[in-house]
Amino acid sequence: QVQLVESGGGLVQTGGSLRLSCAASQNIFNFNTMGWYRQAPGKQRELVATINVGGKITYVDYVKGRFTIARDSAENTVYLQMSGLKTEDTAVYYCGAWSHTRNYWGQGTQVTVTS
Repeated sequence: QVQLVESGGGLVQTGGSLRLSCAASQNIFNFNTMGWYRQAPGKQRELVATINVGGKITYVDYVKGRFTIARDSAENTVYLQMSGLKTEDTAVYYCGAWSHTRNYWGQGTQVTVTS
């Protein structure tokens, strides 16, 4: 059974930085794509960034230049480095992994940005 465990969320002021980690219970190259989504209160879950097995990276426009997704295959971990945080980045951030047959989600980690 695949498990994704996020960590690194917290409380930060506007302009600050956080690094989220997503540790997978198996080789991350078993997945076609891994990435980060977020869900703010009262809103739908939305894409933040993804990285596919070939290393292609995609960012949603509103995080380009501020967030960086990366992976460490030795640690089976995907990271999301967030800088220049804004209050509108406040959300629960979820790690996701997509294989040929299904997708998987972590439990989420809360990021709160205060002004």
